[in-house]
Order: sequence, then structure tokens, then C-alpha cells
Amino acid sequence: MKVSRELEAFQGRIGYEFRRPELLVRAMTHSSIASDSRPDNQRLEFLGDRVLGLVIAEVLMRDDRAAAEGQLAPRFNAMVRKETCAEVARSVELGSVLKLGKSEQVTGGRRKMALLGDAMEALIAAVYADGGFEPARDMVLRLWGDRVENVEADARDAKTTLQEWAQGRKMKPPKYEVLDRSGPDHAPVFRVVARLDDGTEAEGEAPSKRNAEQAAAKALLEKVSND
Repeated sequence: MKVSRELEAFQGRIGYEFRRPELLVRAMTHSSIASDSRPDNQRLEFLGDRVLGLVIAEVLMRDDRAAAEGQLAPRFNAMVRKETCAEVARSVELGSVLKLGKSEQVTGGRRKMALLGDAMEALIAAVYADGGFEPARDMVLRLWGDRVENVEADARDAKTTLQEWAQGRKMKPPKYEVLDRSGPDHAPVFRVVARLDDGTEAEGEAPSKRNAEQAAAKALLEKVSND
């Protein structure tokens, strides 16, 4: 199977060339454009989530042999959450090669956190199915890069940190508001804004309200630290 010029360039960005490029095509096919002859990436996403989890768990245990389970768990969650997968997807411009239906295209599907995160997990599974665990592991570690080394900062509870930051400046606790809930019931996407009493605010998206609040708090922390 011959792949498009765009997918050839994408393989260069991820550092892996498929022997069975149909796996790559499937990993980049969203359900909004799928058909009987063009299966979507949902089953690959399911597998990729597990492969990613094994890779991250392995490297976290290797890098800190003294860490207890209670220390490893938040680090692990920070590395495998949908937001992190989407960040990695953006770093390799995955959205540019996603195959989407018209409805998703017009609503900005190539930039949606949930779609990008799902497709990244599907890509990991596609590499695993094409070349085995070692190539999948190598790609994950290459694309996640220094995120793994800096995981301690990413694993902090952003809401607690933001509240402590506000209290230290004699401000009221931050407020959180759900701005939007989209997607099907089995795969919702919440968009939440975190707001300080001086009006400074930032937004976050996630598959749950709780995680969206954490994402918004993290974005607001980054914003106030750069001001």
C-alpha cells in the first residue's frame, strides 16, 4: 500500500516507517469518516492505551527504584492522561494527517484534545502491531522526551497548588465553571474555566469535569507565573 506524501512526512516526524502502512492509515481514521471498507481507530486506541501504560510504568519504576506506589501513581497518571497524549500529538503535527468527516472538520476536530489524544494512542498501537513492543516503546520514549524526566512537576495537584498560590496573595480561592460539554455520552469532553477574583482566567479540556478543572488550574498557574 502506497501512503500519501503527508503520511510519509509524518512517519519522518515520529521516527518510524511502517511495513504495513494500512495500520497507520487506520490509526489516523476517526469514526466520523469510517465505513465498512475503512475501519476507524477506536480498537487501536484501546490497545494503545495499554501499551502506553506499560511503557510509562516500566520507565518510571526503572528511573526511581525507591519510589512507593503512592508516589508512582500520580506520575503515571500525568504521563498517560489524554491531555499529555494530545500535547505529544501536537508536537508531531498529528492533526494535519487525521482523516475526519466533514462535521468534525468544520468544528475544529484537528485541534480537539480528545481526538488528538485518541489518535496518539491509536498510533502507538499501530506501531506495536506493525513492529512489536520495542519499536512502540522507543517511539513513546522519544516523543514523550523530557516530559518523563519532568514528571514530578506535572504530577502535582494543580488545583491545590493554585489555591495555595491565591491564598498566599490574600486572594479568594479560584472558581471553576463548566463552559461546554461536547461529544457522545461514552466519550464526553468538558471545557472548564478557572478564574481568580482579579479576573485572570484560563481554560482546560478533559474527558471528565475533574480533570478539566485540573487542566484549567494548570493553565492558569502557567499564565500567572509568566505575568
